Amino acid sequence: MTNLPPLLADYPLQSLNTFGIAARARQFMQIEQLEQLQAIQADTALSSLPRLVLGGGSNLVLSDQVDALVLHMCIKGKQIVGEDAGHVYVQAAAGENWHEFVLWTLRQGLGGLENLSLIPGTVGAAPIQNIGAYGLEIKDVFHSLTAFDFTTGQVLEMDRAACRFAYRDSIFKQDYKDRMVILAVRFALPKHWQARLAYADVANYLSQHAITHPGPADISAAVIAIRQAKLPDPAVTGNAGSFFKNPVVRAAERERLLAAYPKLVSYPQDNGDYKLAAGWLIDQCGWKGRHLGRAAVYEKQALVLVNLGGASGADVRALAQAVQADVYARFAVQLEVEPVFV
Repeated sequence: MTNLPPLLADYPLQSLNTFGIAARARQFMQIEQLEQLQAIQADTALSSLPRLVLGGGSNLVLSDQVDALVLHMCIKGKQIVGEDAGHVYVQAAAGENWHEFVLWTLRQGLGGLENLSLIPGTVGAAPIQNIGAYGLEIKDVFHSLTAFDFTTGQVLEMDRAACRFAYRDSIFKQDYKDRMVILAVRFALPKHWQARLAYADVANYLSQHAITHPGPADISAAVIAIRQAKLPDPAVTGNAGSFFKNPVVRAAERERLLAAYPKLVSYPQDNGDYKLAAGWLIDQCGWKGRHLGRAAVYEKQALVLVNLGGASGADVRALAQAVQADVYARFAVQLEVEPVFV
C-alpha cells in the first residue's frame, strides 16, 4: 500500500533508547502519520508480526535483538485547541519531545506542567506511564487523548476515566497493552494557576534563590536544576531515570519498618497508606555506586541504574534482580521495576 513507510531490516536502536543498549530491531518503521498505522494494520503480513511501539526509548530496557516490528512514533505538532472559564486546552502529537512541549506551554504563558520539566521521553508515552514528579502526575492535568486500536483499526477518543490512571500505571500497560497506539494528548491547564511546592527540594531551591513569589517558569527552572544535580544525562551516561517504583505499604507495615529503622523515608497517601522511598531502601543495602557487569547503581542516586558503557539488557536485568533481592531480604519489601524489559 502506498501509505506504508519504508520497512528497514536489522535496524540499530542504540541511539533510540536512553540506556544506550546496542540493540537491533528485526524490522523497523518510522511513523509520521495515522494513515501509516492504518496501512500496517490492513497489511496481513505486517499486522501479524509482534510489535514494539517506540517513543523516546526512555522507559525501556532492550534485549540485544528485538524480534519485532519496531514502530518509531515521530508524529509532530502542538497547539492550543480551546479554553473555558477555568482552563486552556493544549494538544501535542505523540512524537513530540515531552520536555520541549513543557517549555512550549511556558512560552505560551501557561502553567500547569512545570513540575514535570526535564522528564525524558515523548508526549505519547507520558500517559502510558502516568509520569509524575514533585507532587504532580499526568492524570492531574490530563483532559483526553486520541489513540489508534490495532485490533479493530478504529481511532478512539479517551477521557481520564477511560485511561484508568494509577501510580505509574494506566490501561495502556494493562488491558490495552500492545493494542493501542497513542496519537495525540490534550491537557487542561489552569487559568488560575497555583504553585505546587509540597516537595522540600523545590521550596529550598526557591528560597536559596530568593524567589518568594514563584511563577511557572521559576518552578520549571527549579525542577530542571534539581533533576540535573541528581540524575545523569542520558546523552552522557545511559539510563532510564528512576528504575524502581516507590513501594506503597499499609500503615501497619510502615510502623513495623519504622520501629526497626527510625530514619525510614516515607510519605503519607490520601488513603492512609505510605509510599516508601525506594532510593533510601536501596542505599541502605549498600548498592549506591556498585556494579554488576557493565551496569551500575548511580553513585549520586540509588534509584537510578546506569550503563557504564557496553551494558547489555541482560546486565541491567541481573543488576535489577540483585538489588530487588537484597532489599527484600533486609526489609521484606518488594521493589517493582518501572521500565519495560523487551
